[in-house]
Amino acid sequence: MMSSELPDRKKSGGLPLLGTLLERYLSELRIEAGLAWNTLEAYRRDLRKFQAYVAGQGVEDPSAVTRQMVTGFLAHLARAKLAPTSTARCLAALRGFYRFLCRERLVSRNPLLNLEAPRAWERIPKTLSQRDVAQLLDRLSGTKPEERRDAAMIELLYATGLRVSELVNLEASQLNLAVGYVLATGKGSKQRVVPIGDLARRKLLAYLELARPVLLKNRVTTGLFVSRRGRKLTRQGFWKMLRGQAIRAGIMKPISPHMLRHSFATHLLEHGADLRSVQAMLGHARISTTQIYTHVERERLKQLHAKHFPRKERRRSGIAPTSWRRTRE
Repeated sequence: MMSSELPDRKKSGGLPLLGTLLERYLSELRIEAGLAWNTLEAYRRDLRKFQAYVAGQGVEDPSAVTRQMVTGFLAHLARAKLAPTSTARCLAALRGFYRFLCRERLVSRNPLLNLEAPRAWERIPKTLSQRDVAQLLDRLSGTKPEERRDAAMIELLYATGLRVSELVNLEASQLNLAVGYVLATGKGSKQRVVPIGDLARRKLLAYLELARPVLLKNRVTTGLFVSRRGRKLTRQGFWKMLRGQAIRAGIMKPISPHMLRHSFATHLLEHGADLRSVQAMLGHARISTTQIYTHVERERLKQLHAKHFPRKERRRSGIAPTSWRRTRE
C-alpha cells in the first residue's frame, strides 16, 4: 500500500482508528486470508467497540493507545458480561489490526504484544438426544416439493455436520450421490469432503428428481436447495423452518441448526468415532476446537467403568472379592 493513500495526520488530527484504515485492514483479511463475510462483520463490530471505549478516554489515534487501555477494555467487556469466547474474538481482531498498523509503519509500538487472551470456560455444547433426532427426521415424510426439500436439508445437515451457511450455499455440483459425499466449503474458503449416509442419499435423490424441478419451473440456477422463486434459501429461512418442524415433531426445547451439528459430532463419538475423523468432517482447523466434544468420551468411560469394573459389581451384589475372603478364612 502506498503512503500517499494514507490520511493526512496533520489535517485529521491523528490517524483514525476506523474509517479508511479499518476498511483497508478488513479488505486485506477478505482478499488475502479469505475470511467469511460474517467473520469480517464481527471484527468490524469488535473494533468499533474498542474505538468507542478509547474515544471515551479522549483517544482517537491508534498510536496513542496504551497497554493499560487494552486491559481496561477487556475488563470493561467482562463487566458487561460478554462471553469469554466473544472477548477472545475482540482481542484477536485488535491483535490483527495492530499487526497491520505495525506492518504499514503507522504505529511504532504494539500495545497488545504478549498480551494473553482471557481464559474461556469449557462449555458443553447443546445437543439433541438420538431419540429426539430420530423423532425429528422420521416425521419428515411429506410429498410436496417443499416438504421433500426440507426433509433432504435436515437429513443432510445431521448426516454431515455442516454449518448452516455451508448447507444453504451448497451448489448442485458439490453433491456426488453416486459415490456418496458432499464437498463442503467452510471458513476461509477451505473445502473438505464429507460422506453422506444412505438415508440422506435417498432423501436427496427424491428431492432432486421430484421436487427441485418443480420449484425451479424451468429456471436455471447452480444452487442445490431452492425456493419457489428459484433462489437459494436463506439461513434465517432454514432456521425458522427447522424450528417449526421440531415443534411439530414434539420437541419443545429450543433448536438451532448448530445444535444438529453438535449432535452429529457427539453421536459419532458415542458410537466409537475417533476425534481426528470428527475434526476432519467438521472442518475444524485445530483439534483443540473439536475437543469440546470430549465430554462424550468421559461420560462413556464412566458408564463402562460403572458397568464392568469387577470390584464395583461385587460390592453391589454383597459378595466380597475372592482374595479378601481367603484372607479372612
